[in-house]
Amino acid sequence: MNTFESPKPNTFKNTFCVFRETTLEEVTEKKVDYVSKSGSSYYYTPFGMYRLSNHRGRLANSKWRLEPMIPETTSKMKLGFALWTDFYPDNTSEELYYIEVNFDIRTVNYQHKNNPEYNQRAILRTSFETTKKIKQIRNVLNLTSWAKHFDYTELDDLRKQIITELIDTNKTLEDIKRSLHEQK
Repeated sequence: MNTFESPKPNTFKNTFCVFRETTLEEVTEKKVDYVSKSGSSYYYTPFGMYRLSNHRGRLANSKWRLEPMIPETTSKMKLGFALWTDFYPDNTSEELYYIEVNFDIRTVNYQHKNNPEYNQRAILRTSFETTKKIKQIRNVLNLTSWAKHFDYTELDDLRKQIITELIDTNKTLEDIKRSLHEQK
């Protein structure tokens, strides 16, 4: 018979993972397997891990994110679940990350190259390079000051074009804007 052995907490050092928010009812019958110093509770299953916490983002040497439920819950304590296969290796030197944008709700996130949904088109970057590029993309998504020298009636089309090039090429924002200006 195959028995499940709970992982050790250090198993998750230097990992990237996206948890999907779920309802608290999923752990009401489960016993907590581990409680961190910061108060997060972990519930291990043979398939994956639940994490109940009031904080997100960088955790020690790991990058874990929570994809919220729709509609989003207002509770500060949120429960997320991730399959064991959703934990990917992380370090600062390798080009492990690509960027995704949802233009409809104006959000930008990074994903790991091992994500099965990776389109092989977006440029892979180190975590530092990814952070810098995300900041530029958020500015293009949410501000208009960068567009003052453009005579575009459809600003959303221009945004999409610039952001797509930022994601899919190594061109700088300045080079992309210069190129678009020359095309006029």
